[in-house]
Amino acid sequence: MHPDLEGLLALQEQDRLVMSTQQRLDALALVFQRLDEQLAMAERALEAARRGIDDAQRRRNELEGKITNFKTMQEQRRQRLEWVRGAKEAATLMAELDLTRSVLAKEEAEFMRSGDSVHEALEKAEAAEQAVAAVREGQAAEREVLRGKREEILAEQEGRLTNREAAAKNVESSLLARYERIRKGKAPLALYALHGDACGRCFTAVPTQRRVLIQRGAAIEVCEACGVLLYAAE
Repeated sequence: MHPDLEGLLALQEQDRLVMSTQQRLDALALVFQRLDEQLAMAERALEAARRGIDDAQRRRNELEGKITNFKTMQEQRRQRLEWVRGAKEAATLMAELDLTRSVLAKEEAEFMRSGDSVHEALEKAEAAEQAVAAVREGQAAEREVLRGKREEILAEQEGRLTNREAAAKNVESSLLARYERIRKGKAPLALYALHGDACGRCFTAVPTQRRVLIQRGAAIEVCEACGVLLYAAE
């Protein structure tokens, strides 16, 4: 066996354990993400309902302002009509009064309907608030359990990272640098056993001379095809 092989295998085993806990953390993160998306959907509906209240109230205020203006105009025309002496001008004012009265009636009817719109918007917002509260209440127990699991896994991960750091100190520095560089690539692991006369990862044949060195434990060679470190399993 190559003198550094045992240290490398111990380091890789620690990396496997770290990867395992990280996968569990990632799985928990997906569950949290699902819960967050459910809550966010309910909260977006609530925001939309609240905007509906603002829009309905704004429309009601606009109508109220228009009605006030129309009534002011009507009063001004009535006052002018009292002082008008010419028949033509009086007829014009009367026509304007009739037209404004018709428009005012429509605006007042719309104003009454706007009150219903505000009420409906308030009811929608109340229902949306209840929906958000229901989602939060429904998720509370599950989130509590998930948070507990995450804390446990994080504590476990901290211990495994400490063990990993200790294992790394037992590997020769230049070999450790190669190992770390490989792990940053696409290979899930850095160290693979020979598979017959081929690389245990990509199954590319290893040249005879290099394979003999690996099998004798004289060297830990790099696969020319995929770049991982190769060793001979006992």
